Amino acid sequence: MITPWDVSALTCCTTPPPGSRGIAEVLEEARRRLIRLEPEAAHLAVRAGALLVDIRPAAQRAATGEIPGALIIERNVLEWRLDPRSDARLPFADRYDLPVIVFCQEGYTSSLAAAALQDLGLHLATDLAGGFRAWRGAGLPAFPPANAPRLQPSYQPAS
Repeated sequence: MITPWDVSALTCCTTPPPGSRGIAEVLEEARRRLIRLEPEAAHLAVRAGALLVDIRPAAQRAATGEIPGALIIERNVLEWRLDPRSDARLPFADRYDLPVIVFCQEGYTSSLAAAALQDLGLHLATDLAGGFRAWRGAGLPAFPPANAPRLQPSYQPAS
């Protein structure tokens, strides 16, 4: 019997298996389903009640900064936290018309994540085009990176 790990019995395969798709195709298909929001439109949607979800890992948030008010749900648990059918869902994720705007650093992973949420029935899920980088580039509110130099008071207390 050959197991997936018995590489001595396998030959090198450089031709994609029938029916498989490359990541560029998967991303394109996901984005065809989304109405992606530019940073300014996402900001207005959040002010109108949409949920802004940061799926970046903690190290990336610490290195680049955060958006005030964004809910942090890392990518590896996103579907479980927002699926109304999931026992692990967050309390507010109890409906399918939840307006969710997902973002990552540059807007690639977030497109795949938003499409996955749509697959769960969250038909209003979308993503932030260009991700956190575009948000910050648009001059919208953002906390600085955790490792950014902090301003020190320029005065000395009276003695």
